[in-house]
Amino acid sequence: MEVVADRRTSDMGPYRAMRLTRDPSILMVPERLAAMQPSRVSGTRALMARAAANRWKITRTQFDLDDRARGTACYRIEADGWDFSFPVFSFEPSARQRTFRIIGRSWDMMGSLVEGRISQAEIDKTREEMPKLYHGRATPGTLVWCRSNRSARFFDYAVEALANGLQPQASVMSAASYLMRNTGLDGNGTFGTRSFLALQSGHPLRPALSAQMLTAYMMRVFAHDLVAHLARIRGNAQTVEMAAELSRFLGIGNGSALGLMFFVHNHPRLIDRWLRIREQALASAKLMEVRSDAGPLDTLLKLLDRAIVYRQQDQTDYDLITSSSIIAEDLRSIRKEVVALREQVLAGVAPSTPLLEFCETLEGRYTPDAIETVNSLLIELVPEIADELSKTLVIDEEMVGRPEMTVSRLREIIHSEYRWAFNLDLTSERSRRYVWYKSVNAEEPRRGPREEIPEALSLGLDLPRLVVGLDADLADADGRDSVAKFLLAHPRHRLIATRVQALAGLPYHSPHADIMSEDFVPAYITRMLNSAVHGIDKTRDAMGRVIRGVMLQGAPLPEELASGSAESHWFYPSEPQV
Repeated sequence: MEVVADRRTSDMGPYRAMRLTRDPSILMVPERLAAMQPSRVSGTRALMARAAANRWKITRTQFDLDDRARGTACYRIEADGWDFSFPVFSFEPSARQRTFRIIGRSWDMMGSLVEGRISQAEIDKTREEMPKLYHGRATPGTLVWCRSNRSARFFDYAVEALANGLQPQASVMSAASYLMRNTGLDGNGTFGTRSFLALQSGHPLRPALSAQMLTAYMMRVFAHDLVAHLARIRGNAQTVEMAAELSRFLGIGNGSALGLMFFVHNHPRLIDRWLRIREQALASAKLMEVRSDAGPLDTLLKLLDRAIVYRQQDQTDYDLITSSSIIAEDLRSIRKEVVALREQVLAGVAPSTPLLEFCETLEGRYTPDAIETVNSLLIELVPEIADELSKTLVIDEEMVGRPEMTVSRLREIIHSEYRWAFNLDLTSERSRRYVWYKSVNAEEPRRGPREEIPEALSLGLDLPRLVVGLDADLADADGRDSVAKFLLAHPRHRLIATRVQALAGLPYHSPHADIMSEDFVPAYITRMLNSAVHGIDKTRDAMGRVIRGVMLQGAPLPEELASGSAESHWFYPSEPQV
């Protein structure tokens, strides 16, 4: 959906400013989706912006752990006049039943985000139910259950260094950039947790994924407290606390796999809304009038400097994903062009909205990852707009059909909004190679060749073939007939017809891809969710289907949130000199 912008526009309001959003034929290609970077409207960053602006307060109310890290801790979170509790159950690490996968049954910590002040009886009940996982049931008011494990190498290294009176070396810790890694954030009805759509207006965690991101932040808080606790026990008079700069530098590790493909197909309205507000915020930044002092360009240059250093220091090994060294090289070249643009503005020879023309010139000359990095930084130039847009992430995703619609109208929607499906190869053996299913023993989402698992029920949404098949039967029907009459004769099309009707007019709800094809790379879609939606950095792929990264790296510490001293541009932190 491409709209020609009036370049004289001076109204920068998110809903009244002329939108300059990219056509879905460009944006919804898997490779481009994968290139999207975290921005101010991503889950982690949007949450931190609200927490810092409103000075959320986090207090440790209980910390009964022994010298082997076994015990219970609890935290209180005061957010916008609301109270939340975060009880934590900590365990001694064990290799037994430990795995990166969801079938694991051994974790170093389990926690729960609960509305209100939690009672001891509720803590005891949660401790009893959480280890049951899929057979357990949360107490009333529970929003999220979580699990995480230590990074054995870096967690133990940090403890030993602090116990001996030394700061862990930032260059060593940077290899992982976290002390613990998330192995599960479950909410929105799972295990009996409260549905997020039921949260009332004014609830600080009402926008989508806010509760999960706050839970991840609390994992990070506990990880730092646990390191300090163990260092004090194992150390002596020389034991030191971790420097604030290093604590801030470390985030929470994260790994995601094929299950996120199901999430994308099951939450099309959420995906569309997230991408649309990102595009709207970006359009507002591009249309910003840059006056003679070139202030926004100065801010952009500072942000580019942060991103360049962050990429230069990144020790992550990448495969399918563009390496940080290449992105850094592109960003350095783009920075030079921003400097030249700034000189034009100062000389009075640039247009009033110079960023619009500038962004147009980047396409095709730099990697999509570098361009999307610049786009994410541009959104920082319009923080008020981005923050307001983030508040609209409250989505009712029920699919409701329109039985009274005519057959001809339904075909018009299909040919207007699903042209991409008709351009795919949907008949060759290569295009139909894979099937999506869940394993019997672990209920894990998996993808495998049809010939190896012929009895499997395919759970993947074969969107292009469903749409093309629906259109073929609609072509043989009377265009004046209602969809209700058509579905009476063709009931197998009910679900896809309802989906097409319910999502009509939404440009970014579904990736333009054949997920059954041998050429489809699942990691591209997983990375889009992790980076663009969740706000996870240093995302790297494994085997083309698993994405690992780090969230909340550089995020303000609890005392900085409460005091109002949190840095606005905390992301892309450089290695601290400690």
